[in-house]
Amino acid sequence: MSLNNTTSHRAFCSQADPSVLCGNSQDQEGETDRSHTGAASATGRVAAARSLSRAVALLFSIACGLAVANVYYAQPLLDVIAEEFAISRASIGIVITVTQIGYGLGLLLVVPLGDLLDRRRLVLGQSLLSVLALLAVAFAPSGAILLGAISAVGVLAVVTQVLVAYAALLADPAERGRVVGIVTSGIILGILLARTVSGTLSDLFGWRSVYAVSAVATLIVAGLLFRTLPRQAKPEVHISYPRLIGSVFLLFVQEPVLRIRAVLALLIFAAVTVLLTPMVLPLAAPPFSLSHTQIGLFGLAGAAGALGASRAGRLSDRGLAQRTTGIGLAVMLVSWLPIALLPYSLWALVMGVVAIDYGLQSVHVANQSLVYRVRPEAQSRLTAGYMIFYSIGSATGSITSTLAYAQAGWNGVCLLGASICAVALVFWISTRHLTPG
Repeated sequence: MSLNNTTSHRAFCSQADPSVLCGNSQDQEGETDRSHTGAASATGRVAAARSLSRAVALLFSIACGLAVANVYYAQPLLDVIAEEFAISRASIGIVITVTQIGYGLGLLLVVPLGDLLDRRRLVLGQSLLSVLALLAVAFAPSGAILLGAISAVGVLAVVTQVLVAYAALLADPAERGRVVGIVTSGIILGILLARTVSGTLSDLFGWRSVYAVSAVATLIVAGLLFRTLPRQAKPEVHISYPRLIGSVFLLFVQEPVLRIRAVLALLIFAAVTVLLTPMVLPLAAPPFSLSHTQIGLFGLAGAAGALGASRAGRLSDRGLAQRTTGIGLAVMLVSWLPIALLPYSLWALVMGVVAIDYGLQSVHVANQSLVYRVRPEAQSRLTAGYMIFYSIGSATGSITSTLAYAQAGWNGVCLLGASICAVALVFWISTRHLTPG
């Protein structure tokens, strides 16, 4: 199936509202409407690209990193949260799972609004609501309230993806991979350094301080975004909210690159979450008995791997996204060999964390670079569709990894993670001919 000119693509576009989905429709009036919308989007993008300096791209990256970190702060804190709220160790993965479910709902119900509403107001509104949700977690008096508040944190953390789509829209097409790479590096660093920050703050001031500090930091970044985000005309898409959400699913029907890359996102984030969620349990137990600060330092190792993959966006711009994907998936699979040596060597675990995060970043940036080429007028909906699969993968990895650890120990975790990576590699090999790259 080709990317832009298939029979099914034309069939759907000819029946759909032109403002919902754009393609090679034979309806002349629809084509005129789409041309107007596309021209308006292109004009806004070119004009805005001049204002998207490296400093602004870095602010986007910082804002994304801080927002997504809110989803992962709990990972090294699962043992103390389980103890405080009397949750069993086999079930404590539910804290991460409900956060990811909230994130998934936000991806479906909130992120597409970026194609319908003023993105600047959407970003600022989500940021301010995040402050309230974080404070609710910090002062949660019971496990039920904790789970409700942390799921709200997950819903609002999708401001990250609104910002990614915003940056992709503002960037010049020839530099989109580089810009997405900068912003995505902030996301990966936020995911990884979240454990370092939360572990250190937890040891010093208790686990609740993590969310209180994040609330303050989020408020500060919201102020910077208010002063910095470029003002743009309201998007040209005129469509009801239900049809906007429905168009996310139609994009999956029409675009093979979105389907394929979304499945890869599900698999790679499931594999990484299988590693990160239960890792605190053996490290905090004898013979290691590491503190939360020490456990959090493993995030720094992962950050080094993510930074090492910072060229993935530039390689994708040069047409090497498929090669980048293959190398990244192979590295992720091999990384489970040193990770499996955790009972014997912490240095082996460090090597494995560096490798798996290198592979994750490489594949993720290549995925997004390819997906964002498809429909410039539907950046937010493409982001929502792609990242929903990321959220499903992360939620699945969280709950299955703690169950695997409870039943089969660290070897069971490693077998599960390696199996997922192997499936991802086989899937990429079998589908790479269906999409360009």
